[in-house]
Amino acid sequence: MIFTRNAFFSTLVLATVAATAPGVALAQDSEPTPRIMVSGEGMATVAPDMAVLSLTVMREADTARAALDDNTAAMSDVLAAMKAEGIEDRDLQTSGFSIEPKYLYPKNSSNGDRQPPKIVGYTVRNSLTVRVRDLDKVGAILDRSVTLGVNQGGGIAFTNDDPSGAIKEARVKAMREAMAKAKTLTETAGVGLGKVLEISENSFRPQPVPLARAKVAMMEASDAAPVPVATGENAYSVTVNVTFAIDQ
Repeated sequence: MIFTRNAFFSTLVLATVAATAPGVALAQDSEPTPRIMVSGEGMATVAPDMAVLSLTVMREADTARAALDDNTAAMSDVLAAMKAEGIEDRDLQTSGFSIEPKYLYPKNSSNGDRQPPKIVGYTVRNSLTVRVRDLDKVGAILDRSVTLGVNQGGGIAFTNDDPSGAIKEARVKAMREAMAKAKTLTETAGVGLGKVLEISENSFRPQPVPLARAKVAMMEASDAAPVPVATGENAYSVTVNVTFAIDQ
């Protein structure tokens, strides 16, 4: 087959157009979709059904051995008391343990020489995390644990064994708020609200409340009344970030 010069160039142009056409379509498809990004927050409250206590036994002595023995005896009494109150082994966990020397820092000599510190004793701390599933026992457990040797307050958190229901309620409220915001903004702007392009979420749970050392010291008296405990409500909050397409 013989091609003329004009036929050859016509064929070349058609081939070039055919080769570049998909690229043109791809460039058009890659244009960013008009969008709007909003956030919504939802919160749900529920009464707690479990308390998490952090209790620490601290003992000091001239030697590490003596401090450890005293600490071990006191913590053993505390653990026995927890089990006597019906706390199961799965709800008792050692959360911290340390042996630290106590130093005495002498004054510098008259000629300005610095004297090295001296070890004058040891401090042993043993921390226990306790999950209390019967909230009516929290006050009595705190009181008895102090009587048996707990002398440093850690923290107390009232939580829920299964907060999924409250979190779901907060999540629904957050999403509804985000959708309402997007609808208001697009209607005011005179454009349409399109489909959801992206959703992300952040959830927040109640944090432990520190148990003040002053309160622990007050509870050390043997004739002290059971510790008053107010459980209140737990608030679970969820924040969602939603991206919608805009229909123009």
